[in-house]
Amino acid sequence: MSFLEVLNAKGWYFLGRLLEGLPWTVASFVCSLAFALVFGLFVALLRLSPWRLLRIPAVTYIEFFRGTPALVQVFVIYFGLPDIGFQPSPFQAAVVGLGLNGAAYLSEIYRAGIEAIHRGQMEASLSLGMTPARAMRYIILPQAIRTMLPPMTNFAIVLLKDTAIIFAVGVSELMSNARELVTETLQSAVVYVMVGVIYLCMTIPMARIAARLERSKQAWQ
Repeated sequence: MSFLEVLNAKGWYFLGRLLEGLPWTVASFVCSLAFALVFGLFVALLRLSPWRLLRIPAVTYIEFFRGTPALVQVFVIYFGLPDIGFQPSPFQAAVVGLGLNGAAYLSEIYRAGIEAIHRGQMEASLSLGMTPARAMRYIILPQAIRTMLPPMTNFAIVLLKDTAIIFAVGVSELMSNARELVTETLQSAVVYVMVGVIYLCMTIPMARIAARLERSKQAWQ
């Protein structure tokens, strides 16, 4: 059967099977992004610390997680942690692995956004009696977020696509269901094209948001 004949005959069946894995794809994306946003900010603050003792571990972390594949990191967590007595579930390993990887990239986005704010803002805040932590929370970060939002949205798109690798540790997400469907039907072209379309339906709106944020950023400037 040709591509179109297979799509016409079994397209709805394939779509239903694929969409069964979509909740796990979305859940892993949302949880990994939340983890990366929080931990990435922590790493960025260490990276900006005036104390070398704090900066060195942060820089080491960033270079390691940006310099090694996310799939390797997920494998180390899932297959390596049992050696020290902790067995994460596939979903936990996926979230922690993608979250740690994402935090390394987001920390640099945070750092760039914070450094884009003139040092005088912090100095003025401290002169008014604010602590560095309060000045960062109420003065610096609210201004820096304007610069950080567009690259953060682009990062989120990349992270959503990276969730396709977590089938390798047994998470029953979109790509895992696709591989099972291909094994069952041998219709790899139709199945993987449909997977690509599903990802596009999620990433295109996010790309539009990123473009609008970029235009808004230019307007603010």
